[in-house]
Amino acid sequence: MPRSYVKEARRPVGRRRDRIRPIVERLAAAHADARIALRFRSPLELLVSVMLSAQTTDVNVNRVTERLFEKYRRPEDYLAVPEEELQRDIFATGFFRQKTRSLRGTMQVLLTEFGGEVPRTIEELLRLPGVARKTANVVAAELGRPQGIVVDTHVRRLSQRLGLTRQEDPVKIERDLMRIVPRSEWGRFPHLLIWHGRRVCDARRPLCEECVVSPLCPAARVSTEPASRGA
Repeated sequence: MPRSYVKEARRPVGRRRDRIRPIVERLAAAHADARIALRFRSPLELLVSVMLSAQTTDVNVNRVTERLFEKYRRPEDYLAVPEEELQRDIFATGFFRQKTRSLRGTMQVLLTEFGGEVPRTIEELLRLPGVARKTANVVAAELGRPQGIVVDTHVRRLSQRLGLTRQEDPVKIERDLMRIVPRSEWGRFPHLLIWHGRRVCDARRPLCEECVVSPLCPAARVSTEPASRGA
């Protein structure tokens, strides 16, 4: 079980529903550039990138896919080469054997059930081998049809620290967030938390004195309004 941050949320700062819009607004102003870090040019490249991103960094995936996407352009391409060759091509992303099986299985299903096109709904995406809810949520959101809220390690940590959930399981955390985050923000909200988590709300040493949501955060280690970064 990963570390829990629920007990850090101790300060009285108000109801979740009252705080969620100001939290979104402040994070959006602070991280106007928040977006997915994976590089892709098509729905298929998006799907492959997200599948390869498990247990590795986005930077590493982008390094691999820069060459991969020149060689593999259609679902058929992933099935046309020997399994060992695809394993070599994605080796640097780690867990390459399992990822190869998932990729080839997904391409087969895309061809037989979806006409070679990446589906847009969570239910259909979950029918693809190796695609779990987090991956399905990312793909659906980036294709313009968010149907849930992506919960990764950053989203989990910040949601707990902000007192938006007391759950540990990602599915239950997502359920809590979907109840309070405006649906129009489902696609952007995870990116805001992810970028804030990387830049400010570190797992070990959160920079509460620089945090734009400190006054709204029950886990904040400061109680005053943060100074503007540009001041």
